[in-house]
Amino acid sequence: MAEATDAARTVIMTVDDDPGVSRAVARDLRRRYGRSYRIVRAESGEAALDALRELKLRGDPVAVLLADYRMPRMNGIEFLEQALDIHPGARRVLLTAYADTGAAIDAINVVDLDHYLLKPWDPPEEKLYPVVDDLLAAWRAGDHRPVPSTKVVGHRWSARSSDVREFLARNQVPYRWYSSDEPEGRRLLAAADEDGTRLPVVITPDGTPLVEPEPVDLASRVGLATTPEADFYDLVVIGGGPAGLGAAVYGASEGLRTVLVERSATGGQAGQSSRIENYLGFPDGVSGAQLTDRARRQATRFGAEILTAREVTGLEVCGSARVVRFSDGSSVAAHSVILATGVSYRQLSVPGCADLTGRGVYYGSALTEASACRGEDVHIVGGANSAGQAAMHLARGAKSVTLLVRGPDLSASMSYYLIRQIEKAPNISVRPLTEVAAAHGDGHLEHLTLRDTRTGRTERVDGQWLFVFIGAAPLTGWLDGTVRRDERGFLLAGPDLTADGRPPAEWELDRPPYHLETSVPGVFVAGDARAESAKRVASAVGEGAMAVMLVHRYLEQS
Repeated sequence: MAEATDAARTVIMTVDDDPGVSRAVARDLRRRYGRSYRIVRAESGEAALDALRELKLRGDPVAVLLADYRMPRMNGIEFLEQALDIHPGARRVLLTAYADTGAAIDAINVVDLDHYLLKPWDPPEEKLYPVVDDLLAAWRAGDHRPVPSTKVVGHRWSARSSDVREFLARNQVPYRWYSSDEPEGRRLLAAADEDGTRLPVVITPDGTPLVEPEPVDLASRVGLATTPEADFYDLVVIGGGPAGLGAAVYGASEGLRTVLVERSATGGQAGQSSRIENYLGFPDGVSGAQLTDRARRQATRFGAEILTAREVTGLEVCGSARVVRFSDGSSVAAHSVILATGVSYRQLSVPGCADLTGRGVYYGSALTEASACRGEDVHIVGGANSAGQAAMHLARGAKSVTLLVRGPDLSASMSYYLIRQIEKAPNISVRPLTEVAAAHGDGHLEHLTLRDTRTGRTERVDGQWLFVFIGAAPLTGWLDGTVRRDERGFLLAGPDLTADGRPPAEWELDRPPYHLETSVPGVFVAGDARAESAKRVASAVGEGAMAVMLVHRYLEQS
């Protein structure tokens, strides 16, 4: 049994198997400390340890532990020894009878005991309070107060742990990382009653442990919206990259009831960029995370809803309504839809890469891994702006950064300003006409086999970090058979649908499709998912705004 008062304060815990003594200790402690501290009492060591684990998960600090020596099943020293593993900063007091002072002295060496008190301690003003006052002062001087936040316990080479960290970081959810093989990580796992075989374990600010959580469960537990507030909207925006956020801002600001649906995290590929230096209005550059955060706050300020971790699997036409279906079977409907699903990096289809993804092989910048690369050799596959930006960011701490490029140089796909920066960076090198032939490692990446695309000659190099920024695979497979796409999967819209001067056969309106309108009336496309789009942040934002203008035109004529 454990009972407590106000949960918002630092804890003083007392443990005694005698109910009368337990109540007396708690009464005396509450009389002096009840206004500033939470007094928790337990009548067995086992119950007290359970309470300490719960406090640990919630992030509640424990300042002082007072335990009776003579308790059945688990005596006071045994309890304090185990409590030390859960709350190592708590000050420890043993309550003893006169005959047990020898055991109390021995406990100083066993559990680093701070003090022992002889029972009875009357009057408490002379024998109890001065001791506790000193212990509280010593505890406060050490500043063991935790900052409430989400905690993630995982392993450096756990792919799922990497995914969860990236999900939280990109969604601007503050969290603290604890390695499962370090003392504090082990303490948190023990408090969650986990042995470390299932990782990651996410502990929410209210102390709830989530073991290997799915994105939608994690999102809802850390305060992200996952469920639409209504069944019908004026506009559903699918995808939260620059085009989708631009559409949400302009749609909501112009009076359309707007909901944006994002499968992982807002920002898209641009949101992972360490620095965008050629975006209008930011002469000193801006990180993708900063730009995403501002756009998201702007959209919500105008009244747009933003749903996270929702996978869209279907689009249906039901009269004048456009119905968007989710992977869990639910749906939401609207007068119009803007498809801003963006693109994903192409997977490296070479031996070893699939097994080592998240264990040294990463797609996109994986900025949460940047600190772990300090002092090490990093390889980056890709020759476009995203690869160049990642190279500049990682070069700040890495021993070396090598860009692996299939072409003869960077000029074909990278902005000039980035090429100049890379040329000036002393620890960045470019290997042209080079591709990854294989990845090797036992549990995590250890070596790469590189191939010269001209001669076919291969070379094995050391490397624990490989970041891949190649290709642009549109996330439109779920639209097959509903919306027309080109041979690469990009969405056709406007003039691309009427190349021969006539709209597609399934087009039912007596007007041609608007510029960003797809083969389904009222369904528009913006950003990288559109065929022949510019693949730049500024143009994506502009297309999002333009799509909203065309939505208004469509609604006026419907």
